[in-house]
This record gives sequence, structure tokens and C-alpha cells, in this order.
Amino acid sequence: MTVPLLKIGAVLSTMAMVTNWMSQTLPSLVGLNGTSVASGGTSEKIVSALYPSSEEGWQIYSSAQDVDGKCVCTVVAPAQNMCNRDARSKQLRQLMEKVQNITQSMEVLDLRTYRDLQYVRNTESLMRTVDSRLKIASDNPRSLNPKSFQELKDKVTQLLPLLPVLEQYKADARMLGRLKEEVRNLSLVLMAIQEEMGAYDYEELRHRVLLLETRLHSCMQKLGCGKLTGVSNPITIRASGSRFGSWMTDTMIPSSDNRVWSMDGYLKGRRVLEYRTLGDFMKGQNFVQHLLPHPWAGTGHVVYNGSLYYNKYQSNIVIKYHFRSRSVLLQRSLPSAGYNNTFPYSWGGSSDIDLMADENGLWAVYTTIPNAGNIVISRLEPQSLEVLQTWDTGFPKRSAGEAFMICGTLYVTNSHLAGAKIYFAYYTNSSSYEYTDIPFHNQYSHISMLDYNPRERVLYTWNNGHQVLYNVTLFHVIKTSGD
Repeated sequence: MTVPLLKIGAVLSTMAMVTNWMSQTLPSLVGLNGTSVASGGTSEKIVSALYPSSEEGWQIYSSAQDVDGKCVCTVVAPAQNMCNRDARSKQLRQLMEKVQNITQSMEVLDLRTYRDLQYVRNTESLMRTVDSRLKIASDNPRSLNPKSFQELKDKVTQLLPLLPVLEQYKADARMLGRLKEEVRNLSLVLMAIQEEMGAYDYEELRHRVLLLETRLHSCMQKLGCGKLTGVSNPITIRASGSRFGSWMTDTMIPSSDNRVWSMDGYLKGRRVLEYRTLGDFMKGQNFVQHLLPHPWAGTGHVVYNGSLYYNKYQSNIVIKYHFRSRSVLLQRSLPSAGYNNTFPYSWGGSSDIDLMADENGLWAVYTTIPNAGNIVISRLEPQSLEVLQTWDTGFPKRSAGEAFMICGTLYVTNSHLAGAKIYFAYYTNSSSYEYTDIPFHNQYSHISMLDYNPRERVLYTWNNGHQVLYNVTLFHVIKTSGD
């Protein structure tokens, strides 16, 4: 049986587990040298040696294990200028240390894979048990009444699509076994080199390490978009500015661009600070200032492909400001959109128009009088700011604390204060909604900005004068063969 798309209700596969963690690992994506969460739920920032100095010449693709115990594959590659026969002893010692890190990560990942497969096997057993009951009922229809028979049949129909996924998980486990064996072989080769210097070609060694990295990238590309199933504990990056504001990185440009933008306040502000990296933002150094020609309203700004999109003060006009040219490229009004605290989020702050971006592009979240104050979602054309399509969610905007888009789905919190949770989800791909119950730890008790960055798969938050990040857990859509 061919299944076009299988939506699995938990992130069980090794591919999903590895990729989800890697996409949440901020150091390799936005320049953060390291973050950790202390015991007791207290968030703090640290700077560690995830990135060795340029003199050492090593590049780290991702780290070993996060604070929640999620596993990752660590791939280490020597820089181009280090792949030579000079200073061989030092290179060998460093490479041996990195291979040991890879091996340790693989061992942890192997343990998690084993547990996942146990769960999958239990599901398979349950499915076959239910299928057996159905066969018995088919042979003896009197053993079940019509209603029970139909329910059992429907349950079996729902379980059958799991079979191709089981095969995919088993294939993942076999693939990881091969990777682990390759790393073990590489370790043995390096030990031999240590005994006989010069017996191995460094260029070939470099090729083998890079091959592991390529295969890991291949795993990542198998995964499609995902549905939000969880939000991590908060990671406090910095405490700066007033109670209200917004901060962000570009949601579209390559990860090599690590700039961070900060906009303090929610009303009549014009000053945008641009930091070179997240590390610079943490220290409050190495920044340039942009003075916008028109003041902003609210905190629903977004940086998309090198331009800032924001709501012009006392209007329903969206402005596109280009950072490199320091000029306004375009401004356009949102038809019938409320402004100036007509339809804000529950915290107020002229948050009538919330601009955001996700994997599907640029969005505006707002409301209108014809929509009776319910949240409206519009997908915008980034070049012209033309409204491409609009959805009426039916959810009252004044009852929402904040909102963000992931993979074409709008997620809404029920409060901006402590005790908030992600309460509502609207799916633009099906024009449907559901009420959710996803815990959301509001550490500083007053959120005035909450946005998702699809490039890094994290939530950016301005929380009572603190700039905070949240990792997200997505349940992935897995494409099977024949799609």
C-alpha cells in the first residue's frame, strides 16, 4: 500500500531526532558560542569553546548533547589549510580527540534509537493484535455488534499506514549502525597512524570525515515541514532595554550571516541596532544604528531577506526598509486592517499588526472590523506586499497573548502573562483549526513579542526586558518511497 504522507504523532525516527536537535542548536546557526539551562528551571547564558580558535583550524558542525538529553551526531572536519603534512603530530592529536567525541555521540544516539525501535515494535504488535481480532470478528460476525465492528475496522485502517514507517525506522537504525562502524574503523586507522607516522594520507582521511557530514545532511533533507508538539525551557540571552521591544535575526538569508537586530519600545521608535553576531548582542558591542525614516508601532516586526518589515505608526501601512541601502523600498496598506490599539493582543502596545515569517514565506496577522475582531492571517508577496490569500481564524485577537507561524500554521497563546500556554492552532493548508494544550514557560511574566525563525527553528521572545530563546519540537511529515 502506498501512503503519500504519513503524519506520526511523535518524533520517534532517528532522522527526525537528529535533525530536530541540530536545527535547534543555535551555536552553529546564529553564532551563539554556547547556552545551557541550570537546574531548577533557571536559564543562564554561557560562552564555551564550541568553536576552537582559528589557529587550531577546526570546524564543528554541531555539538554532542543538549540539556534535555536529546542526542546529536557530531561531525568534525579539518579546515582546508590544515589538510597537509605539516605539524602532523598536532593535527593527529586533535583529530583523535574529535573522533572520540563522534564515537561518544553515536553511542548515545544508538541507545535512543534502540528505545525508539522498542516503541515502534510495540506499536506493530498492537496493530497485528487488532488485525487478528478483526479477522476473528469477520469469521464470526455475531461476536461483535455492528457499531463495535465498524470501530474496530476503522482502528485497523488507521494503524495500517504505520507499517511503511516501521520499515523506515528499521532502515534508519541500520544506517546508524553502518555510521558507527565507519567511525570505529576510522579510530583504528588513526591509532595505527599514531604508531607509524606518515602511513596514512591526510587528504583521504579528510575525505572520509567529510563523507560522514554529507550523509548527515542527506538525513536532514528527508524531513519535510512539521507540527509543533513542544517548546523547551527558556534560554535567556540578555537582559536589556525597556519592558517592551523586539529582537530578531534574518529568517531567510544563509546561516553564515549572524546579524542580530534589536528594536526597543513599542511606540514611535525609529532606532534599530544591528549587531554583527549573537555573541556581540549578548555583550552589547560591535553594532551599527539604523534610523528609520518613519516610526514604528507595536513589536510585530520581522527581518526577511535583508529587509525589515514593520507597521508604520498610526496607520495600517506596512513598510519594507532595506538595511544595506538604508532606504524604504516599499510601503503599502493592509486593506481594512485595524491599527492604533483598535485590535491589539491582550497586552496592548499598539500590537494590531503582527508581521512574521516561516517556511512558507511572509505573513501578516491582524484583524478588521468586518471580521468582528477575529484574527485574520494574510500571506504577503515580499516584493510588492500584495495580499496573496487571507484566512479568518475565528479567534478573537484581544484574547490572544501573542502568536507565531510555523509551516503555515498559526499558533496562539492564551495569555502574555505567567501561566500562558499555546492554546490555539489554525492550519492555513486546510483552513481548519484546533485547540491545543502545549506548555509554555513564561519565565519573566510579561511577553510583548514572540516570533518563530524558520532558519534556526527557534522562538524569539522579548519578555519583560529580557531577550529569550525557546527551542521547538516538531512532529515531522515523513515521505515514503513511491511519493
